[in-house]
This record gives sequence, structure tokens and C-alpha cells, in this order.
Amino acid sequence: MTLGPLRSLLVAALVALAPLTAAAQQAEGGGYDMDVILAKARGFFGETTEGLAEAVERVFADHGRPNAYIEGEELSGAIGVGLRYGHGTLNRAGGEARRVFWQGPSVGIDFGGNASKVFVLVYHLDDADDLYQRFPGVEGSLYLVAGLSVNYQRSGTIILAPIRTGAGLRAGANVGYAHYTREKSWNPF
Repeated sequence: MTLGPLRSLLVAALVALAPLTAAAQQAEGGGYDMDVILAKARGFFGETTEGLAEAVERVFADHGRPNAYIEGEELSGAIGVGLRYGHGTLNRAGGEARRVFWQGPSVGIDFGGNASKVFVLVYHLDDADDLYQRFPGVEGSLYLVAGLSVNYQRSGTIILAPIRTGAGLRAGANVGYAHYTREKSWNPF
């Protein structure tokens, strides 16, 4: 018996399993590395986003490798009291992807409105269902036409680092929370 057909079958099986093995190694290795996240973020935001690499490097320096990320969009506005509504896709290092929505109130010295693309680095998310809760945060922004911002939201051990680039007229600082949900809701609370 020759090993030709058996060898071909073995090679085909290894090639077919390579993406699964890479995803498992990524998850075991502590999540996504910086090069993968930068490539995903550049693909999402576009190559022309200034400051993106610096923002991602800062978040990696603060928290290391994320085990998930969210690509999404949001609208927000405030006149002292503000509202934020967004939607996107949660992607986990193990290959799982699911829709996610968020909404929330804020209060502060804040005025204006903006539309943003949001790329959220997610840390310590062991179970995707643990995302569906409120995450408090503090944010400051200045959008005169366009801008890039990063802030942190934390609940228990889970840390979210939304990186936003948007357009609009927005200036100020606020404190609030984002409530992540499975379904869209107009109720910000």
C-alpha cells in the first residue's frame, strides 16, 4: 500500500483545520495581538484615520491583548444631559460573532451631537452573555468636524475600550453609562 492517498488526505485535513487551530491558539494566547487589531481597525475605519495606531498602542499598554472586539456605529447628542444609541457586531477570539446594541444617558458639561464609527476592544469577556449589562464611563470630547477618542468602561473584571471616530459638533465632558443589550431599545435606561 502506498502512502500517497493517505498523505493527501492527511494534508487536506490539516489544511482544513488550520483556521480552527489558529483561532484556538489566538484564544489560548490571551486574545488578539496588536497587529491583528490594527489591521481590523484600519479595515473598519479606513487607512486615513490619524492617531489610530497611537490609540490602539495606548490601550494595549494599559490592558494588554483583548479577547474580543466590537465594530459598530452610534449617534449621540447632549445639551447638559445626553443620550447615546449604537449597534454593532461582537467578535470573539474563538470565532463567535453576534449582534449587540447599546444605549445610555449621560450628564455633564457637554453640548452638541455626533455620529461615530466605534471599534471597542473588549477585555476579560469569558462568556459573551456577560456583555449584556451597564458599563459606566467618563468621556470628554471635542469634535469640530471630525475627531478620534478613546475612553474606558468597566463593570466587574470586564473592561471595554471604545475607540470612536466621528463627525459633528460636540464639546465637553460627561459621566454616564452604556447599557449593552441583545435587542435594540429606545429606552436609554
